[in-house]
Amino acid sequence: MTKQDQNQLGKTLWDIADQLRGAMNADDFRDYMLSFLFLRYLSDNYETAAKKELGTDYPSLPADDLRTPLKVWYEANPRDVTEFEGLMRRKIHYVVEPQFLWSHIAELARKQDPDLLSTLEKGFKYIENQSFDSAFQGLFSEINLYSEKLGKNHTERNERLCGIIQKISEGISQFSTSADTLGDAYEYLIGQFASGSGKKAGEFYTPQQVSTILSEIVVLDSQDPASGKKSKINKVLDFACGSGSLLLNVRRHMGKNGIGKIYGQEKNITTYNLARMNMLLHGVKDTEFEIFHGDTLTNDWAILNEENPSKKIEFDAIVANPPFSYRWEPKDSLAENFRFKNYGLAPKSAADFAFLLHGFHFLSMEGTMAIILPHGVLFRGGAEERIRTKLLKDGHIDTVIGLPANLFFSTGIPVCILVLKRCKRFEDVLFINAAEHYEKGKRQNVLREGEDGEPNDIRKIVETYQFRKEEEQYSRRVSMEEIEKNDWNLNISRYVSTTQAEEIIDLEEVNERLIAIGKRATEAREKHNQFLRELGLREI
Repeated sequence: MTKQDQNQLGKTLWDIADQLRGAMNADDFRDYMLSFLFLRYLSDNYETAAKKELGTDYPSLPADDLRTPLKVWYEANPRDVTEFEGLMRRKIHYVVEPQFLWSHIAELARKQDPDLLSTLEKGFKYIENQSFDSAFQGLFSEINLYSEKLGKNHTERNERLCGIIQKISEGISQFSTSADTLGDAYEYLIGQFASGSGKKAGEFYTPQQVSTILSEIVVLDSQDPASGKKSKINKVLDFACGSGSLLLNVRRHMGKNGIGKIYGQEKNITTYNLARMNMLLHGVKDTEFEIFHGDTLTNDWAILNEENPSKKIEFDAIVANPPFSYRWEPKDSLAENFRFKNYGLAPKSAADFAFLLHGFHFLSMEGTMAIILPHGVLFRGGAEERIRTKLLKDGHIDTVIGLPANLFFSTGIPVCILVLKRCKRFEDVLFINAAEHYEKGKRQNVLREGEDGEPNDIRKIVETYQFRKEEEQYSRRVSMEEIEKNDWNLNISRYVSTTQAEEIIDLEEVNERLIAIGKRATEAREKHNQFLRELGLREI
């Protein structure tokens, strides 16, 4: 499927969503739309695998027979079902019973069947508790099929759901059902819903362009980025993973077999469910990822709570876009927590460094961490200055990248990317000031991608990092001595200014030009007066 077709699928689905949600809040409708798309993917993937596995035994039904082929097979072979489902669990890691497949649900919707709503409810519970070997409890917990937003009574709600599902089924029938295709459509919809949610979108969405920068940076060799990508990343972590787009971007750049396991953590329950669906919909098997629902700052994830250094889990790549300047209430005991005790606690007014230190604690010696933070972390004083200073003195801050303002749905302020390493090769710090390199949009600014001969802002940032390039008014390698002289202040404009130098004015030259102009004006006036005198008119 071409990129154009993928974009068209995303736009088709968004148009359907825009038409159908009516008075329903975009955030509410998002959960229905994305869940149905997820069910469509699971079903089609399962039916395709079943058809391949059963071969000639897979029922071939006439065009006017609208039953699900797999349902026909189940009914004809009841003794073989258990063995078949066991085989499917080994092959594609999950099972969907025929009555819960999208093709059956879509047919119920087409017929306006009064049992649609109850079938959907049972299907969602089945997928949560029985489809996968590792249960996905609560995967659809945010979808209320009995919400009055769908209708005042059971009949109205059933009719509304029939209409939504029928429209989706018709709209995507002409498109491929592969993981890449539906996965891209899913990401497109998440982005569109994020755009409609405004500031709330910061809870679950990192713009793909920014996500690409972080992903491409962490997959490069940490000691020698110029040598290219790592051959393998054992574990990758995003401790504020939102919908999981950053993690999936890392996987995309490494290839499906380039990562051992994906780990993510998310506090918001709705977003946590989005992330789990997003992983599965992109073809990541349930054994290949672990997403935890919990609070990163209090660190209630058991696998990250091992205080014994020899047993500590470590990650070769860490990416994160935590909430900016999040206000928190750290308990006094947290000062002795293994994540913070060597650096100190971030202030209550801004947990930015708390998030950073949390992730950095679990970074491997050969790993790279890229985190998006507000510019304030580069220059604010107090506790943040002490943390920043120690990170610099210990040689852990590798690169500081300044991005343009208004790239994010959640804020219009300019933000930065900090690249950290436990063991870095270069003693200096690379500063990249990309604040002026973008295209202005109506609502959000965007980084250019090199289309139609325009500059490629994303590629420029990544290659500047990769090859540690220096360019006037864009990037510079700064020694630790110079940073120390600036009191460990990392404000990017101190080291890479984009201000154009004022033109030097030669006052003597200007004076001579003014005298010459005055002389020519006098001569012109005298010539003009001569004509006036000849005509007997008053001189000027």
